[in-house]
Amino acid sequence: MPQTTGVHETLEVRELLSFKNLCLTKSTAMSALAQDEDLRKILQQAAQTDRENIQSLQNLLAQEVTL
Repeated sequence: MPQTTGVHETLEVRELLSFKNLCLTKSTAMSALAQDEDLRKILQQAAQTDRENIQSLQNLLAQEVTL
């Protein structure tokens, strides 16, 4: 059953999605440039978490019905 959300909530989710996409881009780019192995691992973990969060937000947007 689709969830019902308000316009404001939908905009907040879209804003968060944009932010997470920006974070993913930055983490991916910076992990390629990092020379410190520990920092590279942290950035790669952050990128993986961002991918999961983006997928969850996209699923949420796909299920919702805006009032």
